[in-house]
Amino acid sequence: MLMWVELGILLLCILIGGRLGGISLGTVSGIGLLVFVFVFQMPPGGPPGTVLGMIIAVITAVSAMQAAGGLDFLVGVAARFLRQRPRQVTILAPAITYALVFAAGTQHVLYALLPVIAEVSRQAGIRPERPISASVVASQCGVIASPIAAATVALAGLLAGGPIGLPQILMVTVPATIVGAALATLSVAFRGKELSDDDEYQRRLAEGIITPPAPLAELTGKARQRALGSCLVFLAAIVVVVVVGLFPGARPAYETIVEGVAESGQVEMGPLIMIVMLAAAGVITIAFKASPDAAVKGSIMRGGLVALISILGVSWLGSSFIEANQAAIVAGISTAIQTRPWVFAAGMFVLSILLFSRAAAVVTLVPVGLALGLPTYVLLGAYTAANGTFFLPTYGTVLAAVSFDQTGTTRIGKFLLNHSFMRPGLVATFSATAVTTILTRWLFG
Repeated sequence: MLMWVELGILLLCILIGGRLGGISLGTVSGIGLLVFVFVFQMPPGGPPGTVLGMIIAVITAVSAMQAAGGLDFLVGVAARFLRQRPRQVTILAPAITYALVFAAGTQHVLYALLPVIAEVSRQAGIRPERPISASVVASQCGVIASPIAAATVALAGLLAGGPIGLPQILMVTVPATIVGAALATLSVAFRGKELSDDDEYQRRLAEGIITPPAPLAELTGKARQRALGSCLVFLAAIVVVVVVGLFPGARPAYETIVEGVAESGQVEMGPLIMIVMLAAAGVITIAFKASPDAAVKGSIMRGGLVALISILGVSWLGSSFIEANQAAIVAGISTAIQTRPWVFAAGMFVLSILLFSRAAAVVTLVPVGLALGLPTYVLLGAYTAANGTFFLPTYGTVLAAVSFDQTGTTRIGKFLLNHSFMRPGLVATFSATAVTTILTRWLFG
């Protein structure tokens, strides 16, 4: 009975924190942790230090690139490509979005691209809801597969030391999410009326509500060179991380003296990612004059700090609950999950909805799977299911997409869940999870 009370407190903290938004998921979880430790005298558990360290390092590198103009440069290239091919925007926009988010490891690049997609669609006479909804979902697919995204870094850190590392994660998540994004795009390719027949668009047009978006700032001269250079350094850092992940022998070796005896070791992936990304940020700052002030004040750093505080609080709260009730949890649900692995994937999906965070879902639930003794290939197979942030129309990219589409075709329905992103989101998540599960069983099962 006491365990259910504690579980109720944990879920209540998650629900309240998620509803308040921002850093509240972490801070409200802190209240729950205080109750756990001081009132129920539960073990305090602990936050995933390596995971948080990797996320901080990656955010620092991306923030430095943003300060040097690198993100603006990437978005500008994508925008020009779309404007040259307006009739193919429904297919091209999600593909470009996936690639950008995969490379950057964050969905923040989407905010600058959304108004471009909306305007190119409108000028081509194509219903903006189609490429916009598909692009938002494709961005979620891209971030769940990115080797430097918080969720991927978290999963790699939790599975470190086992048979599955970053190379194996990418081996299954990249093709699975590409399939998911492609099927999501096809699911909305012919959705809804054409703009010429859409009543809401015609009303806004007649009333003069629709206005053109502000043009993207064009980088020229030294600013363009700095932006391009920062992108190249950042992409080189990604390549280094992937290569040393694919080839463990490429990781640096070292020797230490313990009680007079020489012991050799090799740098683990977690610290290696931190070193490479912090070094990349340093190179970008020195060589391409990225303002440290601008990096700290940029949207990437702000969003990253929110994610860090949220993950710190909710993972620590979950760790305390699991440590106090591990025996009961293992006895209660091990049989169900071992005979029906889809239950674990469903849990990842639901938790990502409640937490508004893929990484928080991973650091909360994967330790439970490890405690249950689930094979690591089952955990990896369920990973792409932690992509339910589209489900409730309260996530940042979803709300931004609705606001940028001035035609009114991208919308949130009267019943809240009947919004423009539900169909492509469900198609992408379920198909990507199915492909991931098949690949992991075939490759590692």
